[in-house]
Amino acid sequence: MTGPALRAFVFAAVLPLLAGGCAPGIQTRPALSHKSDDPQAELRIADSALAGGNVDLASTLYAKVLARHPDSLAAQLGLADVNYRAGDLERARILYEQARQLAPAELGPQVGLARVALRQRRLDEAARRYRDLLAAQPNLPLAAQGLGTVLDLQGRHEDAQTVYRDALSAHPDAQGLRVDLGLSLVLSNRPREGVNVLLDVAGLPDAPWQARQNLAFAYGVLGNTDSAKKLLSADLPASAVADNLRVYQAVRTQLAARPVGDASRPSKGAALEPRAVPPAAGAVK
Repeated sequence: MTGPALRAFVFAAVLPLLAGGCAPGIQTRPALSHKSDDPQAELRIADSALAGGNVDLASTLYAKVLARHPDSLAAQLGLADVNYRAGDLERARILYEQARQLAPAELGPQVGLARVALRQRRLDEAARRYRDLLAAQPNLPLAAQGLGTVLDLQGRHEDAQTVYRDALSAHPDAQGLRVDLGLSLVLSNRPREGVNVLLDVAGLPDAPWQARQNLAFAYGVLGNTDSAKKLLSADLPASAVADNLRVYQAVRTQLAARPVGDASRPSKGAALEPRAVPPAAGAVK
């Protein structure tokens, strides 16, 4: 597996956590008011539909509310989220930008724009947006996950781990941060440490599926194929399990050629400062 292919794996592995929802305790939409003319019921149904994967119903309801209430930030963000979930990233970007102009101080539109930039592999822009969020709200889990993901995609694993650990010191229960930290450790050729971090999350009753998948990856890189296969089989068909195991072996072979801790070590605080993307990091994600 080539360097770009390995970075593509990082993108596929860590992005679902960022795309899947907000970190605990963080609302990316404004709280709805309780005015009698506010279409709260329709917005709640739309939110539930989107959470359940019914993007068509969610889109219809958000658009209906927005047609009657053009200044409804909740509807604007909801419609943007629908387009993001459906993969229409450019439409989502436009809607998030309109929402940002409507409410510049709200986190939701800014988070949405950062996520879109990440999905579109505009890493410099994504990093800038996530740094801006962290400057406004230090150690915000969702922003820390995003910045860490950008750094991992650029091959700056030590920097990414600094971001994850700093945020975890403030939010120790943020599962997404811990899952991303575990994956970052594996990618920096420290798979045993990655396994230990991921085990703390994967065994929890409410653990995200990404925790199990990343733990399987860590086991695969360690050469523990049986454990990796057992974890994968809980979520995937046999053909997909076999495909994943082949990928893990390819990554294991590539990482075996590198010395442990090969990633560059930044000076203190450098993880939050802009740095040029390494030449090999071109077409990631």
